[in-house]
Amino acid sequence: MKGKFRISGIKSTNPIAVGDKVIFDLDKKGDEETGVIKKIIDRDNFIVRKSVNLSKQIHIIAANIDQVFLLITINNPPTFAAFIDRFLVCTRAYRIDTILVFNKIDTYKLEERAEILYLKDIYEAIGYRCIEVSSTENKNVDTVKELMIGKTSMFVGHSGVGKSTLVNGIEPSLDLKTKEISEQHKQGQHTTTFAEMFDLSFNARIIDTPGIKGFGIVDIDKYELGDYFPEFFELKQHCKFNNCLHLKEPKCAVKDALEEEEVSWSRYKSYLQILEGEEEKEHFRTDIWNEEDNE
Repeated sequence: MKGKFRISGIKSTNPIAVGDKVIFDLDKKGDEETGVIKKIIDRDNFIVRKSVNLSKQIHIIAANIDQVFLLITINNPPTFAAFIDRFLVCTRAYRIDTILVFNKIDTYKLEERAEILYLKDIYEAIGYRCIEVSSTENKNVDTVKELMIGKTSMFVGHSGVGKSTLVNGIEPSLDLKTKEISEQHKQGQHTTTFAEMFDLSFNARIIDTPGIKGFGIVDIDKYELGDYFPEFFELKQHCKFNNCLHLKEPKCAVKDALEEEEVSWSRYKSYLQILEGEEEKEHFRTDIWNEEDNE
């Protein structure tokens, strides 16, 4: 890259990202040629989060994505609802279709299967496609593969949720490295160290990403946040105030729907955490959380 990209006002740890389309010149030095990027073409979209080490900067995970597969596991490692909801806010804000992949379903006991079904009910009800997958037993791997044809897909999730194993099941020739889960901490170990795009044999592209531990929301106005929760957006027209934040306002359709259990308390809790600028917290449906707790 030319140096000017680094001082052009982009407050990002990486001015260029996987998936970017660029114009470049070839710089010959003897028998070697080096591509020098001179322009980044405007992005259709991108996935961005707060930088872990530099809180005032952002990190662009990938750009020009057709769809995202968010891989979720219940306990190996655990994927909490707060992470799912934050990620869905980001992809909805940038108009990127997102499919929830409940991975490693062959490893779960009865009560954990119930947890998956509960989460599927929540997210399917608000319009997200959910797929149960087992890479080791080849369950629904072909379903994921069919959805990828003709598109650039990004795979994302915590370390250890099985991204690389699933990618290998879809395209065995890639032979991506995988590691076992740490039994002591039930956490994944990083195998993918940077985002990388691969051209696949069946007219598709895949962006494999490093495991994401947390997801910080970037630059979303508090009055627009509810629009990225589709069930809130559908109800907002029935709120008394046009700028209702669904907190203490009277005649709030979202709060009324909560009391009638037509909206998930887990989703509402995620909304409040983001609205109030709190760090991502772990919560599942098993939390007893109601209006009195909020007070």
